[in-house]
Amino acid sequence: MSRRWIQNPNRCADEYLDGIEEFIEFARRHNPSATRIRCPCRRCNNTFWETIENVGFHLVRNGMIETYSIWNLHGEQVDHASSSNALRVDNVEPIVDPNDQVMGIIQDAFPFASTNINQEGEDDVPTPIDSAEFEQYEKLLKNANQELYPGCKSFSVLTAIVELMHGKIKYRMSNLCFDYFLGVFKRMLPTDNCLPKDHKHAQKVLHGLGLGYEKIHACKNNCMLFYKEHETLDT
Repeated sequence: MSRRWIQNPNRCADEYLDGIEEFIEFARRHNPSATRIRCPCRRCNNTFWETIENVGFHLVRNGMIETYSIWNLHGEQVDHASSSNALRVDNVEPIVDPNDQVMGIIQDAFPFASTNINQEGEDDVPTPIDSAEFEQYEKLLKNANQELYPGCKSFSVLTAIVELMHGKIKYRMSNLCFDYFLGVFKRMLPTDNCLPKDHKHAQKVLHGLGLGYEKIHACKNNCMLFYKEHETLDT
């Protein structure tokens, strides 16, 4: 089966959905004992590991990396004799606009933003919107459209925060370490930049995207206390 479906922008097309099924079957066949595999969607970028079921969901929602036509990270053997160009393509980093990525995240977090856009030929049926939710959406949209500093075309305030927080999580950086580097970057940028001064302020911006966190009390020895309605359980 041709893998041209990877380039298909319509993720609801039969060709695209059939292609995802082909990839999932390929991944299962070449990783029979794996509970998680690398996710080749455009956001995970083969960096994060997900269950095979979640990988399927990600590919429908985010699309597959357009250059990932040789599935070598999922068990496919590269034919070195067939074409040296295949290797070059496999090593090329996908060109993904971070601003487009962030706008996609905002649309996922606030689906009413896209459903309320009246498409030509469709009835204009407004979706009920919570006022506080809409206010949060407007704040995020403002940060997504605001330049990191006057004249900056590469990053908005929101894309800069998302990129930095991604690096913090990926490389397991402590909050104290993150605050230090954030302060250094802020001093490096023009004085009228809009970069948050520390991790706490960056978290406030991302909270509306559903990227906040909840503190859960846990035992350092991984013990579990069963009480109330769960007192009879032991697993």
